[in-house]
Amino acid sequence: MGLQIGEIVPKQEITIESLKDKTIVVDGFNALYQFLSNIRQPDGTPLMDSKQRVTSHLSGLFYRTTNLMAKGIKLVYVFDGQKSELKQKTIEMREKRKEIAREKYEGAREEGKEDEMFKFSRQTSRLNDEMIEESKQLLEALGLSVIQAPEEGEAQASYMAKHDPEIYAVASQDYDSLLFGAPRLIQNLTLAKKRTLASGNVVTIQPELIEFEALLNHLSINHEQLICLGILVGTDFNPGGVKGIGQKKALGIVTQNEAPVLIFDYMAKLAAEGKVPYPDFKWEEIFSIFKTPNVTKDYKIEFKKIDKEKIKEILVKEHEFNEERVENAIAKILEMEESKKQKTIKDFF
Repeated sequence: MGLQIGEIVPKQEITIESLKDKTIVVDGFNALYQFLSNIRQPDGTPLMDSKQRVTSHLSGLFYRTTNLMAKGIKLVYVFDGQKSELKQKTIEMREKRKEIAREKYEGAREEGKEDEMFKFSRQTSRLNDEMIEESKQLLEALGLSVIQAPEEGEAQASYMAKHDPEIYAVASQDYDSLLFGAPRLIQNLTLAKKRTLASGNVVTIQPELIEFEALLNHLSINHEQLICLGILVGTDFNPGGVKGIGQKKALGIVTQNEAPVLIFDYMAKLAAEGKVPYPDFKWEEIFSIFKTPNVTKDYKIEFKKIDKEKIKEILVKEHEFNEERVENAIAKILEMEESKKQKTIKDFF
């Protein structure tokens, strides 16, 4: 679901090469769900090993991560922690949509409609604890840091990007990290040039950069107004927002009423006049989640040596990945690191 403000957010196309030697914090759950949704057979079946264990997430995680590492990009992955009670409604809505998609998938399968099977199957993706734990192990074997957030992964990633001078940006397909104040958000962090949407349509993609201060200047609002705009449109903590209030209308409202309390007093006035429904959420609670999120300051970022044997144990031995492809992917990273080492030595002399 996520925050829907794409129509009013200015974006700048960038190249993967421009991110070389930069450290980027990746929203781990967002990435894994993306892989589970997109990496499937034509009939919608996810990649699986001979024991019928889903491996789409591991395939996407390994090959995309190694491709980016081979380009000299330093990655840190952050994973969600405990879910907020306010998010329960969103979770229930997602589960309901998955059940509906599952029923439609079964109908399409009975009718032999492969294109519809692919479309509906993508909406049934589920991520369990075993998948998450194995993904973390794979990332650590690649020498990358894995950070466990106390609650929202995007909140933790945004905090790190704001306070750690070594971190350049947050990478996620969602916009929520902007409400948490991430200084930069990168979308489409991949070498792939095309992506299949939930509708089944294939679109051309390019990495895009959204800068927090540029966004606020473009919209002529401050951080608190941006949070309020998100609440009006709808976040994971109040899905749907205020009915009838879209992105542009919400922007007009927060622009005219600068302080959060004035914004929601105005909304209460509109509700009393019957112009909008009374919201079924407490805006102060949601505002607080974005303004003062629960994050940990006690984290450590390290880039260690690749554990080739551990990678092969997870992918090749346990899940029957092609050993040659796995070794080739690792070799690209080692080649890049060796080239960087040689260049440093030459520069020294």
